[in-house]
Amino acid sequence: MTTNINTPYRAIFCDLRTDSTIDILPLRDVTVDDYIGKAGSLSGTVPIPDRAMAARARRIEEGRTSVYLQRGNDLWWGGIVWTSTLESDEQGVLTLGIQAATFESYASRRLVRAHTAAYDPTYKLQLTGPQFDVARALWKDLQTGLPGGDIGVTYGDEVSDVSRSVSHRDGDETVYLDALDALAALEHGFEHYVSVYLDPTTGARVRRLRLGSPTITTGSTDLVLDRPGTILSYSFPRDATRGGTTARARGASANDDQASESRPVCSTVAVATELIEQAGYPRIDLTSDHNDITDTNTLTALARTELAAATGAVVIPEITVMLDDLVPTALLGRIARIRITDEWFTEGLDARYRIIGVNVSPAQRGRPDTAQLYLEVA
Repeated sequence: MTTNINTPYRAIFCDLRTDSTIDILPLRDVTVDDYIGKAGSLSGTVPIPDRAMAARARRIEEGRTSVYLQRGNDLWWGGIVWTSTLESDEQGVLTLGIQAATFESYASRRLVRAHTAAYDPTYKLQLTGPQFDVARALWKDLQTGLPGGDIGVTYGDEVSDVSRSVSHRDGDETVYLDALDALAALEHGFEHYVSVYLDPTTGARVRRLRLGSPTITTGSTDLVLDRPGTILSYSFPRDATRGGTTARARGASANDDQASESRPVCSTVAVATELIEQAGYPRIDLTSDHNDITDTNTLTALARTELAAATGAVVIPEITVMLDDLVPTALLGRIARIRITDEWFTEGLDARYRIIGVNVSPAQRGRPDTAQLYLEVA
């Protein structure tokens, strides 16, 4: 993709902390994806045909520059430029390759520390309350606890009646994103990601922390996608190697006696009894490690949660759709009604799925704009 007046996409580069626009640069060979539950990515290449473009591209500074992909009047993606690669081929043609990740990735580069430069062994970030308040408090501590941490992520007013208590000490070097993920993974937990959009009143760019329990849902009506029709292709992989019918969570060692063998604390085994005893599935074991947890009840709740997410064979359907005016910008969390009629689905598939991932492929020669959507049963 090349950003010019003939394409609906624009690559907007901004200062990460102030969000002031640095430049709008051409970007080709773009790949971009976004997910609920993990950071999305963008990669692309800035062509450098002359000194003027080189001077503009040099203003991109890794780690302090953000980039947005705008399609028409809507923001489709936003994140932080983390790496770049300047290349010259045998003909002397220069390009600058960039790799960026969504704004959640900033939380993976920050560690929970005391609000002073000196190490403080007495410092403890203690947060107690409804889990959404705790999640927002982690982001607020990340952004306001120390100078230079504010990247302009704002917060909503989502409400949860599930109470949590977390504690992190200076010196543990706990990654903020790990702390958020661990909190979200608990039984009756939640999902989180940072969405980007244009404020409908002011037109300003917004970075907003979104929270949802047990899942994030977007929109009030189903997005209907048909094949034949908007759906260009689909894939329904089923993977029994990633699923199971039992699960155990293993934690840290609770043994303080240096003279005896150190053994981890383990949960009781969660069992999908109906699958084994009624549906005839074999016993297939799952396990997970949680090196900062010593509470057996917490580990048992984690085992139940992990088994519920991976019971039997794991199925993550994928469909590829053509991007047109019927496909909205805010796809993550939206419920899609998938209707397919073909040789396999002879009587017609009509099922509801939630969109949990998006991979956008901008138009290139002879190919329209498309998006690959990753789904889970709604």
